[in-house]
Parts: sequence; structure tokens; C-alpha cells
Amino acid sequence: MLRKEDIRIRDPFVLTDKENKLYYVYGTTELKEGLSAGNKFSVYISVDLENFDGPYTVFDGDKIKFWADKDYWAAEVHKYCGKYYLIGSCIAENKRRASCIFVSDNPKGKFVPVSDKARTPENWDCLDGTLYVENGTPYMVFSHEWTQCVVGEMYAVKMKEDLSEPVGEPFLLFKASDNQWVSGFRHAGKNGCKVTDGPFLFREDGKLKMIWSSFSNGRYVVLEAVADGIKGTWKHLPPRFDFDGGHAMIFENFDGEKYFSLHSPNICPAERMCFIIYDK
Repeated sequence: MLRKEDIRIRDPFVLTDKENKLYYVYGTTELKEGLSAGNKFSVYISVDLENFDGPYTVFDGDKIKFWADKDYWAAEVHKYCGKYYLIGSCIAENKRRASCIFVSDNPKGKFVPVSDKARTPENWDCLDGTLYVENGTPYMVFSHEWTQCVVGEMYAVKMKEDLSEPVGEPFLLFKASDNQWVSGFRHAGKNGCKVTDGPFLFREDGKLKMIWSSFSNGRYVVLEAVADGIKGTWKHLPPRFDFDGGHAMIFENFDGEKYFSLHSPNICPAERMCFIIYDK
């Protein structure tokens, strides 16, 4: 049994199983030095979000010789059409970082790939895919990473009903520079680099809302954007919190109360899961 403060994790994603009174926490769990990670997706299981069993491996890239062999990042699991879908990022030598999709009948796995290919464009650096369903149509929303395009971009792509492959081409939602609170930085000789990380979408008050992360005044932060629908025009809002923490999502506890889940601080190796009551 582990205490919450004992677990190093980034991008914590909580799946609530109200029927069995269990919380499943996924994320970036196989961390090594810095941000490098291994080639497994894992889950921690809790009844109170303070004490955890695990980690339990839900997908092992070695066992099936999956194409990606490192940096298994930001796993999240959605219950959709009676199955559990894990979306996570990964990479290999001479391959682009990409978002991939896996499926299981059980939130504890084992998960299997829906395809032997990445579900993001093969010539793009991508990460942090998430599932959003609008009027019965599934979309994967993901980040086109700043490491390739300098100013990070948020994209969506329509998916087949079983999430096995995209339908049509990805379309741009917005760029990091569209939010005035996002700060740029210099990296590898390039100025004005801006990050788009960790999208999570939900409906509220008749609007589509997204929380996502970037850097503002030197801190990793949770930002907000609002639109009428997935293909609408996005209005951007200031950082949600004033501390160094991000890659957030929203979940309900067993009583239906909403919480943010995020990691804080954004400093290796001090990252821990953090739960904050949701107040719109």
C-alpha cells in the first residue's frame, strides 16, 4: 500500500468505478531520470484517493514487440461503447512521438492496440491524445507538439466508432499563441516556443469546454478554452490556478462531486498527484 505523497506521477487521470467503489489512476507512471519513461502503461487503484495499490501493468510494449519502446506518457482511460479505451503517447528511435489507442474489457487490462500504427499523423510530433464524443461521433483531440512546429497546436480528428482508425484529416482547433497568457521560451536556438499539453474536454452550461496546459510566467499552468462545439471558435481564458501544476482532467468521486486531477509541482522528480474540488 502506497500513500499519495509516495507516488511520483505526471498527468494523473482518474477513472471512477462507482459500482465497485474503486478509483483507477493512470498517467505517466514509468518515470526514470527526468522525463524519460519506460515502455509500460500502469495503473494505481484506490478506495479513497489517499492510499493506493499498485502499480499494476496494463500494457507492456515488450511482450508484444510494440513499435514504440520508450517514453510511455500520459495514459488515460475512457469507458466508451461498453469497453475501456486507453490513449497514451510513446516514441521509438527514428519514429515520431505519437498518440496510440488500446482497448480492454477491464480497466485493469490487459489492453491491446486497436492498430499497430499510431493514430496521429506519422510525420508529426504528437502527444496527449484524449477522447471526446459529440452527438455520438467520437473525436481524438491531441497536441501537435512545439518540438516540431515551435508554437504548439491543438488538433482534432474524427474517429471510426470503434476508434480503430481516423476518418478524414485532422483539423486545427487553436494554437498556443491564441491564448494571451501563454509565455514563449527559447529552445535549441529557436525563440517563441509555446506549449500545448494535456487537453481534456467536457460539456457545461450548453458549451464545450477544454482545459489544457502550457507555461505562463515560468509556471506550468491549467488554461481554459470555450466553444459552441468541436468545430467552433474557441475563446481563451486565463490560468485556472496560480501554482506550478498542470496536465489536468476532471472526474467525479463516488458521491458525484467534481474534482480536478493534475500533477504538481512540475519539477522532476517531485511531481505528485493533486486533487482539487472543481468550482466553475
